[in-house]
Amino acid sequence: MGGQTRGNSLLHYILKFAGDSKSKYIKSIIYAVIGVICSMIPYFIMGRIVKQLLFGERAFRLFLQEGLWMTLFFILRIVFHTLSTSTSHKTTFALIGKIRTELCEKLAKLPLGTVLDIPSGALKNILVERVDSIEPTLAHVVPEFTANILAPVIMFVYLLTIDWRMALLSLATLPIAMICMMWMFKDYESRFRRTQETTKTLNDTAVEYIGGIEVIKAFGKAESSYARFVNAAKDNADSFIDWMRSCIIPYTVAMTAAPATLLSVLPIGAIFVMHGSLALADYVMILILSCGLITPLITVMSYNDDIGKATSIFGDIDDVLELPELVRPEKSKGRPKDSSIVLSHVRFGYKDTEVLHGIDLTIPEGTVTALVGPSGSGKSTIARLIASLWDVNSGSITLGGMDIRELSIPDYNKQVAYVSQDTFLFNTTIRENIRMGKPDAADAQVEQIARDSGCYDFIMELENGFDTVVGGSGVHLSGGERQRVSIARAMMKNAPVLILDEATAYTDPENEAVIQRSVARLAKGRTLIVIAHRLSTIVDSDQIVVVKDGRIEEKGTHTELLTNSKLYRNMWEAHISARDTAEEGGVPL
Repeated sequence: MGGQTRGNSLLHYILKFAGDSKSKYIKSIIYAVIGVICSMIPYFIMGRIVKQLLFGERAFRLFLQEGLWMTLFFILRIVFHTLSTSTSHKTTFALIGKIRTELCEKLAKLPLGTVLDIPSGALKNILVERVDSIEPTLAHVVPEFTANILAPVIMFVYLLTIDWRMALLSLATLPIAMICMMWMFKDYESRFRRTQETTKTLNDTAVEYIGGIEVIKAFGKAESSYARFVNAAKDNADSFIDWMRSCIIPYTVAMTAAPATLLSVLPIGAIFVMHGSLALADYVMILILSCGLITPLITVMSYNDDIGKATSIFGDIDDVLELPELVRPEKSKGRPKDSSIVLSHVRFGYKDTEVLHGIDLTIPEGTVTALVGPSGSGKSTIARLIASLWDVNSGSITLGGMDIRELSIPDYNKQVAYVSQDTFLFNTTIRENIRMGKPDAADAQVEQIARDSGCYDFIMELENGFDTVVGGSGVHLSGGERQRVSIARAMMKNAPVLILDEATAYTDPENEAVIQRSVARLAKGRTLIVIAHRLSTIVDSDQIVVVKDGRIEEKGTHTELLTNSKLYRNMWEAHISARDTAEEGGVPL
């Protein structure tokens, strides 16, 4: 992801993402402009006071009145500046919320493979830190950039009306500053891209290090893994330090030279006054105004880095939002007549590698179909395609006679409950994790489904029962307990199609037997697809499908496959042998 290479401006992205907020940003800019005008008027009043003093005016009441006008406009400047910043802040926070919502909705519409290809650290960095970091730019730069450009323009135009020579002299130091800034920004794009890449690498390494700390400690890889993190942190720091070092000299010269307008205005203006080509009162007014001419431009230049960062972040956000989605209609084109599933000539591959080669499979309504085969044969891929986590490259999958691509994502999700061996629980109570299968379920329904799925007893043994908070990703529960809760959640959904992708992989044999009985009872009348590593748990399936190297080698009942499939027979014999060996060693399988 590299929005910086797109060439779009910050204004382009603001207009693209702001939507209904455009008018509020415009209102913020208008308030800022009025505030700038109010801040400029006291300078003109001050110049008028100086003129009156030079012409001999000594009336205190007149100067008091002028002072009160200056005070009023200073107060108005503060009022309109406050209105501008409060409006831009409220609008920006609403925009950030909208962007995060769009990103989360987008992730839900992406194929699973696309999401898995993006490092979790990069996604987290975009959703949280990077989206947050555009707030100062949008809340301050949008109104203040406009205001700080307008103020010197107004001043310069006014100086031109007084004396065009002095107006130009007030900008004499600006070319020096501009040359230094151009020097400083000559390698901006490459240096900025390097800081972005090293920051992403650091985030990815940190997430990997923290997420894998258990494995790192178990295998004694703490030193090498920590070294990777340290190297990533050092590269990230070096990218910023090297950039800052290269900018010190030009930045210092630019910031010193730019506001030094008196170096040209003061001596040359005095010469003009001595020769009579410039009135003394106008000279004093020019001196006053020229002091505030360049400072707003320096502020504008200081926004360059913020604008560059925000543009890059918007580019990354845009990259995610433009990723190809699962092709689904907003509204379903019909309704499935039943829960039968048919795969016709299905081909699918990860990136350029095809893993399924023309799968044809019929799964009748209300039956139990088991997918078995060697590791990497394509069993889970078939299950995930049926669950619509990916789209087929060619061929079709139908549910109740309808191509699943003709059903909207929400409608299809109601038809299928999917449980994988990589279970995930949210950092809330067990009750709420189960209730996610049916958000409007009553507590009694949640507890009953827990009984039916065989996890009621272990839940009640926990300190707070159903109100026990499971922790991030369910870390407070064992692997088997997490799986049982996730199965209960899927059962609570009460979908016509239930897919268990090695969902009992981490349960002990006793609990697996409980789950198998529960699944068998609750799956009545539903279409059940099971991927199991213990063949003894699927011998009663209506249909067992043997998958090898991305193709269906054979299908039938357990008895039929023992006769007709050499691969299945070998797998069964290996399973029986392993079970017997384990039982002899006192470890039941």
